[in-house]
Amino acid sequence: MGSLPAADKQLPALRYPPARRDDDIVDDYHGVTVPDPYRWMEELESEEVKGFVDAQAAVAEAVLSTCDDHRVRLRGQLTALFDHRRYRAPFKRAGSYFYLHNPGLQPHSALYVQHGLGGGEEPDVLLDPNTFSDDATVSLAMFGVSHDGEHLAYGTSASGSDWVTIRVMRVRDRRHLHDEICWVKFSAIAWTRDGKGFFYSRFPAPKNDGAPLGAGIKTSVNLNHEVYYHFLGTDQSEDLLCWEDPDHPKYIYTPEVSEDGKYVILSVAETSEPVNKLYYYDLSALPDGLEGMKGNHGNAMLPFVKLVDEFEAYYALIANDDTQFTFLTNKNAPKYKLSRIDVNEPHSWMDILPEDEKAVLESACAVHGDKLLVNYLSDVKYVLQMRSLVTGELLHDIPIDIGSVNGISGRRDNSEVFIEFASFLTPGIIYRCDVSKETPEMNIYREISVGGFDRTDFEAKQVFYPSKDGTKIPMFIVSKKSIVLDGSHPTLLYGYGGFGMNMTPHFSVTRIVLMRNLGFVSCIANIRGGGEYGEDWHKAGSLANKQNCFDDFIAAGEFLVSAGYTNPSRLCVEGASNGGLLVAACINQRPDLFGCALAHVGVMDMLRFHKFTIGRAWTCDFGCSEKEEEFHWLIKYSPLHNVRRPWEKGHRRQQYPSTMLLTADHDDRVVPSHTLKFLATMQHVLCTSVKESPQTNPIVARIDRKSGHGCGRSTQKIIDEAADRYAFAAKMMGISWID
Repeated sequence: MGSLPAADKQLPALRYPPARRDDDIVDDYHGVTVPDPYRWMEELESEEVKGFVDAQAAVAEAVLSTCDDHRVRLRGQLTALFDHRRYRAPFKRAGSYFYLHNPGLQPHSALYVQHGLGGGEEPDVLLDPNTFSDDATVSLAMFGVSHDGEHLAYGTSASGSDWVTIRVMRVRDRRHLHDEICWVKFSAIAWTRDGKGFFYSRFPAPKNDGAPLGAGIKTSVNLNHEVYYHFLGTDQSEDLLCWEDPDHPKYIYTPEVSEDGKYVILSVAETSEPVNKLYYYDLSALPDGLEGMKGNHGNAMLPFVKLVDEFEAYYALIANDDTQFTFLTNKNAPKYKLSRIDVNEPHSWMDILPEDEKAVLESACAVHGDKLLVNYLSDVKYVLQMRSLVTGELLHDIPIDIGSVNGISGRRDNSEVFIEFASFLTPGIIYRCDVSKETPEMNIYREISVGGFDRTDFEAKQVFYPSKDGTKIPMFIVSKKSIVLDGSHPTLLYGYGGFGMNMTPHFSVTRIVLMRNLGFVSCIANIRGGGEYGEDWHKAGSLANKQNCFDDFIAAGEFLVSAGYTNPSRLCVEGASNGGLLVAACINQRPDLFGCALAHVGVMDMLRFHKFTIGRAWTCDFGCSEKEEEFHWLIKYSPLHNVRRPWEKGHRRQQYPSTMLLTADHDDRVVPSHTLKFLATMQHVLCTSVKESPQTNPIVARIDRKSGHGCGRSTQKIIDEAADRYAFAAKMMGISWID
């Protein structure tokens, strides 16, 4: 069996709160009737839902109270290891350097400014998000500094919401202007070079809703994105509407101003698929600048030129020299390439850096005139190179360790570049590189040190294992050194597998504590659906191929058992968002393989996800139940619709693993109703509807308050949640603490 019986865990007899089932709610999908008895849980502000949440919180706390020994120790160790200085790579504007820094246990990193890196000038706090709210639930969601370094525009988010409010500060004296911009979502802050204002994107304010952004959760579908230009020192009502398209209400717009300040480029997306349309406008064509358009509200949008007007491929601006534009694209190149076009000649596309046969071109950054720092991903390992922006030819290889390049900060008007690096056993290094030299050197600018962590105690390696169809899947395995493969080790298996997102090596304080103090082996499976091998790898785990993701993840668990790392009773699976869906689908399909499951903010109702907030954008990866063929894909694996009693088809005592579902009351990305409906369904099917049910392993939910999908959480919230979920896993799998 994949789980320990509850009696061995000394748990209280669990009494799950009753959840009303409305058997009158039945949908007809292309002739197939599907009941939805917990539809009422989609009304998240209703008193009935709030009562259900409170009752489930009490159940979860009753279980967690039995884990207090582990919980207290985990919280103590996590707090000790989190108490270290953390930095992000600086970026430069007009002689000043800006960067994020947390000295240790502050709830949020603050934004610092330093005028020159030479002697004398000390860094100073420019903006401290820890002052935004008394309880640290308001966070810094985005920011942008003007080209002249004079002004900072920044967006705040309350309770982890995707909704953002933008404000403006003068850098030299920290004085806030009166500017306040609301109802911003999925936006950038794109300053014009003159520093007079910036482009941003927003949705219309929700109808009949004058409530402030932090009041409750807004789950209505987001439609009719718009692009505006905001003039410094003015009211939002005076902002210039630059683009809208009521004929295409699902389009999402991201504005960007070219480094030379001449052009505004508009990326147009409809879903999360890596394809976009590409529009541009020559700002120098305005005789009186953008200011000359004031007062033309709604009647004089910018006349963007539609350079690419089909959703055929992905395009990201790398650089331009007047009308010559260089883009990163997957046009006829699933592993990506660099292409150039003269926008005055729309058919002049030519490849500058062709697609590599084996490695994925992750990013390219134009620096120091005509140089390019390009970043490849080869077998989930990064390769950094210096190339010519003009010809694409290789100038230098830049050696780096096995790990992740998390950011490159540099511009064409400067030879100074900062490169941010981390790995499983390297907390973080920021390199400073002068690319004007014939052979650039990677000099350590800052190195992050974690007190009490000794990397020589651990080892990280990569293995390749076969999936169900024989495809070789890469997986990273991190553990204490020289463990004996006797099948005894508690093991944490993490996965995502969606939207072309890569799971690359990164440092985790939490992982270190689990390995050091609970003896865990930590694994990340690079399953299909991600982008580790380009768009072909992504497409092999999406739409009709989504089952490959689950097969790959299940095969990872089987490999870890067969190779002697662990056994099913000590194998814990974890994932978040699309990874929460992954975990839920896999415990439905193979409940015998796992001892514990941690599913964060998962997409659990695959038939209705597109009806809330931005869920409609995910149909590119999942499909949509409104289309008959796609409905039949979805109903086969939708977690909500595939909870089955394993004892009815196998061993009479077989059951689901101990399961913790995690969500948050302000998650407006994957709304909490996904988790609540799945939780109620699991408890009903496996427990409350069965006399003397074999399901004695607990099924609980941790529902965080004043939090969202995961972004913007305070350090304390991160520590508390990690202590709760891993104390639960340790208790359920019978793991002892190691001092």
